Amino acid sequence: MHRAIAPRRSPAGRPAASRTPLRLGPGLRVGLYGGSFNPPHLGHAHVADYARRRLHLDRILWLVTPGNPLKDEGELEPLEQRLADVRALAGSRDSVVTDLERHVGSRYTVDTVRWLKARYPGVRFVWIMGADNLAGFHRWKGWVDLMREVPVAVVSRPEMALRSRFAPAARRFAPVRLPLEAAALLPDTAPPAWVYIPAPFRFVSSTALRKSRLKSGPARAI
Repeated sequence: MHRAIAPRRSPAGRPAASRTPLRLGPGLRVGLYGGSFNPPHLGHAHVADYARRRLHLDRILWLVTPGNPLKDEGELEPLEQRLADVRALAGSRDSVVTDLERHVGSRYTVDTVRWLKARYPGVRFVWIMGADNLAGFHRWKGWVDLMREVPVAVVSRPEMALRSRFAPAARRFAPVRLPLEAAALLPDTAPPAWVYIPAPFRFVSSTALRKSRLKSGPARAI
C-alpha cells in the first residue's frame, strides 16, 4: 500500500540501514503499525495501545511511510515532521518509530512485511490496522498476499465498525477469523489469520485535523 521514495544508498550500493535501531530478536511478539500519520493523533495511539495490550505484544513498530499511492501526496507534511510527531505521540519504550520503508526502498506493505520477515527470522509479527483501513483493504496492492504473510489485527474505529465487518477482505477471510477471546493467540497463529478487536471509540481523524489546520493555522495533533 505504502509508497516510498528512492532509498538512500550506502557506498557499496545497497540500501542504507534505517537510523533507528529496531531492537528485534527471535521470539518477540511485534506489532507492525504502518501509515502516513498525516498528522498522527490520539486515535492512532489508541489503536496501537489497544492492540498491544490485547495481543500481549512486546513491541509496536510504527512504520511511517514517505507516501501513499491511494492518497493525495500533495497534502503530506514532510516526512521528518511526521516522524517527530509520531515519536512524541508514541512516547513509550515499547514503541519504535521508523522510516524503514524509505531506507529499504519498499513501495508496498506486503514488500515491507516480507523484508522484515527475511531480516528478522523468528520474530512473531502481526500487522495492526484500524477498522477504517479494513474497509478499503481490498484496494491495497497485494492485499491477499499480505494476509497470507502475517496475522492481522483490526481495531475498531468510529463510523467504520459495522461497514468494515462486511468489507471484501472480511468476507473473503471470514473462515480464518479468530474469536475475540483468542486474540492473544494471534501472534502465534500461522497466517492467514485475523481478529477484530472492539475498542472504545476515539472520535478524531487525520483528515479532520488537516481541515482544522487549514482554517486556523498549524495546531498540535497530539
